[in-house]
Amino acid sequence: MDTVLLARIQFALTIAFHYIFPPLSIGLGLLLVFMEGAYLKTRDPLYQEMTKFWVKIFALTFSMGVASGIVMEFQFGTNWSYYSRYVGDVFGSALAAEGIFAFFLESGFLAVLLFGWNRVGPKMHFFSTCMVSLGSLFSAVWIVVANSWMQTPAGYHLVTDASGRERAEIVDFWQLVFNPSSLDRLSHVVIGCWQAGAWLVVSVSAFYLLKGLHQEFAKRSLKIALVSAFCFALLQLVTGHSSGKIVSKYQPAKLAAMEGHYDAHAPAAMYLWGWVDEKNERVHGLAVPGALSWLITGNFEAPLQGLKAFSPENRPPVNIVFQTYHLMIAIGMGLIALSALGVFFLLKGTLFRQRWLLCLFVPAVLGPQIANQVGWMTAEIGRQPWIVYGLLRTSEGVSRVVSSNQILASIIMFSFVYLLLFVLFIYLLDHKIKHGPGLIEADSVHHRA
Repeated sequence: MDTVLLARIQFALTIAFHYIFPPLSIGLGLLLVFMEGAYLKTRDPLYQEMTKFWVKIFALTFSMGVASGIVMEFQFGTNWSYYSRYVGDVFGSALAAEGIFAFFLESGFLAVLLFGWNRVGPKMHFFSTCMVSLGSLFSAVWIVVANSWMQTPAGYHLVTDASGRERAEIVDFWQLVFNPSSLDRLSHVVIGCWQAGAWLVVSVSAFYLLKGLHQEFAKRSLKIALVSAFCFALLQLVTGHSSGKIVSKYQPAKLAAMEGHYDAHAPAAMYLWGWVDEKNERVHGLAVPGALSWLITGNFEAPLQGLKAFSPENRPPVNIVFQTYHLMIAIGMGLIALSALGVFFLLKGTLFRQRWLLCLFVPAVLGPQIANQVGWMTAEIGRQPWIVYGLLRTSEGVSRVVSSNQILASIIMFSFVYLLLFVLFIYLLDHKIKHGPGLIEADSVHHRA
């Protein structure tokens, strides 16, 4: 099999599995700040127990994220050695900043967050919660900065080493950090993470309410998470629109693939659904004529670059980009509708009597996870055939000494290990959810006595 394809599959496998966990920890980190802040303000012990319960879930997702993320670091050196040489000066600084400003901050205060309830004061513990949340956010910042540089390189120049091979070298660190797409992509990614955390809390709280367990705990958790989810879902629309404008300016071939826009220079439609016939260069589906042009320029008649403006070897795979993008949009709109319904009934005071809606809330936890995954697929596959946009092709970044058989063997091994890890994660998560918050159980034992 093709070495480049196998190397891409392996990296896609590892990063897709890893990306289950950071969004949950980043999202839960913010909600922990809300919950413990409510405890400091009201001194209601239920908010403290709420924080303690979700801290356990946070710790589980954090540990799984660390374990699954380490593997990716090694792949840069094994499967993508030429790419690592090419971007080493760029990625070295960004990943070093991630380690210093994010990982050590998050992991350092995590010990206080987990074990400091009776060892430090409430304000110090709340400060630790804030630092853990901030650390998880910083981690996203530096990873997205590094990835955004691959999408829209800035602040570099090319140098040739003694062996005659080119590599990128930083000339302006802040141009690297604030490259043209970094802020828009960061806001879109982070809000997606916040949604993942919020919907996890919504899902578990709805499960408790349906089962008649921990009712007051579940009601308060659901209120906090549902309002947060609604706000984040609306914000995601804003950041998505802003990111689309950046893509249209710096990666027009990706935007054209996202909507199956083939005409070289014509107004672009926006599809509600469809299927791309790449052979005949057309899309079968339902579209709003000129809607993409209007979203990007404010004019339905404004022409946008289509795929025919690019040579075939410089076009991304169209149908998979089209489908992942539209799946992300569909899930995003569904989460807006679902959270809006929840907020509507919450304001009416009848939310907890809507069992049909609570039943929808339970599986809704999968929505942000799937949307985050297919969103990254849209971004990364849409960048092809470039691994660093306009500078280095993906086919040029692979290692020359690693064989396809070696990569295939490692894919099989990773798949087996990740399956075991995922089963362990689901088992532990299920165990913690079924065990429930400690205060409620302690109270029931006290009353029985």
